[in-house]
Amino acid sequence: MIASLNGSLLAKSPGTVVVDVGGVGYEVFISSRTYDMLPENGQVCSLFIQTVVRADAINLFGFSKKEEKELFLLLIAVSGIGPKLALTILSGIGVGEFCQAIMAKDLARLTTFPGIGKKTAQRLCVELAEKVDGLSGSDAGASAVPRMSDTPTINVMGDAVSALINLGYPQATAWQVLRTVEEQLAGEVESPPVEELIRRALRLLAAR
Repeated sequence: MIASLNGSLLAKSPGTVVVDVGGVGYEVFISSRTYDMLPENGQVCSLFIQTVVRADAINLFGFSKKEEKELFLLLIAVSGIGPKLALTILSGIGVGEFCQAIMAKDLARLTTFPGIGKKTAQRLCVELAEKVDGLSGSDAGASAVPRMSDTPTINVMGDAVSALINLGYPQATAWQVLRTVEEQLAGEVESPPVEELIRRALRLLAAR
């Protein structure tokens, strides 16, 4: 079983990458957070890998951080959560923030992801409450600048995403632009109100 890949990055997109290892190109499914951490094409790329074998396919899922892979494994062990849905969750939330949401039983935050209804969110809380404790601090120290997702107001991003979706923007677009806003505000405002996030997000979307 492939546990990691280290090779030249041939191609990348928000959902997949192709890594050349010894002349063989491996297609790997990734989250948008892992995508944000990739180098430029042609440079060396290292990913933690989880191989998922099915009757009709063998798929590789890649992660920039070991903790992200560990959370992926916890997610796909929950009934109703497949690999693609697990990647959707990982694209929209950091490991530390997800663990906080599970321990706080924050159903409102968990149900912001497509495919996650109230019952599935409740199942996640029940099945993962004791398993995520070791991962809860994994995002700490990743950056010297505090991120909004590390603050107690973890519902703010979810509320902003919901507002953009209600305005007609796709969820993936909403998460992407709000992460850009998050980076812009890092170090400026510790706990920005949801209105400020939405205002800045709409400004970025209008400029596209």
